[in-house]
Amino acid sequence: MQQKISSDFKLGIIGGGQLGKMLVQAASKWDLKTYILDSDENCSAATLCTKFIKGSFRTYEDVYQFAQQVDLVTFEIEHVNIEALKRLKEEGKSIHPDPNALTIIQDKGLQKQFYASHHLPTAKFQLYQSKAAIIAAIEEKKIIFPFVQKSRKEGYDGRGVIVINSEKEIEKIFDTPSIVEETIAIEKELAVIVAKNTKNEISSFSVVEMGFNSEANLVEELICPAEISKQIEEEAIALSKKVIEKLDMVGILAVELFLTKSGKLLINEVAPRPHNSGHHTIESAFTSQFEQHLRAILGFPLGSTKIIMPAIMLNLLGEPNYTGNAIYKGFEESIAIEGVYVHIYGKTTTKPYRKMGHVTIIDETIEKAKAKATIIKTQLKIIA
Repeated sequence: MQQKISSDFKLGIIGGGQLGKMLVQAASKWDLKTYILDSDENCSAATLCTKFIKGSFRTYEDVYQFAQQVDLVTFEIEHVNIEALKRLKEEGKSIHPDPNALTIIQDKGLQKQFYASHHLPTAKFQLYQSKAAIIAAIEEKKIIFPFVQKSRKEGYDGRGVIVINSEKEIEKIFDTPSIVEETIAIEKELAVIVAKNTKNEISSFSVVEMGFNSEANLVEELICPAEISKQIEEEAIALSKKVIEKLDMVGILAVELFLTKSGKLLINEVAPRPHNSGHHTIESAFTSQFEQHLRAILGFPLGSTKIIMPAIMLNLLGEPNYTGNAIYKGFEESIAIEGVYVHIYGKTTTKPYRKMGHVTIIDETIEKAKAKATIIKTQLKIIA
């Protein structure tokens, strides 16, 4: 059997953004050769990987040819050309997570149908092909205000999601194949990262609680461990493990959950890759989500997911009204604080609400970590 670490074994990572960068950083600890496919030669991972290959992860030929140069294919983004991956699998190429699972996850409509067919709790939904079909359903009283519309494909980081509160907002409806969901009375938004390796071993990280930026509709802050009851924690982990089992996929799966006002857990959506909700694990857990993903797809034993210290994670978003070369105001003052770890993604240009990095803050108690987070929020700003 070929030794994977410190050898000629080549790991191919489709996508070279911040997740690809952190995956490369984790792989470098084991002297793993990493190849990156990305259309941007200045992407976050380009200068760190063993070899950078310029190409589009959406293009059949680019994905197919990239895979010929590596021994195992994984990805940091789910919007990959699925036809290329399926052909590669038929030809015997190792791909994790599996293209069959990716096919379901790429399409939020198929995701919802998957949950329904496996009796996994999720918000009530209907599928529509166009804006006209949604408007017709509203007129026929099949859809009641307010409701949530989600594009079936391409949505991420809050894109492709909109809440329609009344008839006055009908023009905002996307004209694309969509899911229409009932609105949920949400107490908290939670996330669980689970991993499954090639030996069918499954592990889970601690449940995290997510706070969202209302303007950008993306995660701005997370708390680990989540401030929930032991019962809800156990239910969230068990449900997340059930999802990865039913998908029969190898690798990391991030499961986003709604905790309703009535105390029920509903699956919102999943991501088959390292995820924003797991960045804190680099400093706060014995094994980071990035190392765990590598362990899973390489067939290694899964690492301990125990918490070393409670943590707060803050996304560093570009400030509103600033576009241009990034300036990190308050950086030195922030890294001078004990237990504060600043990660910069290497994106030279900042834009309003663009993810430019993240900060993990660890301390003996979550209250102490929160106090430091308040300081970081005030002093660390990304401007141009």
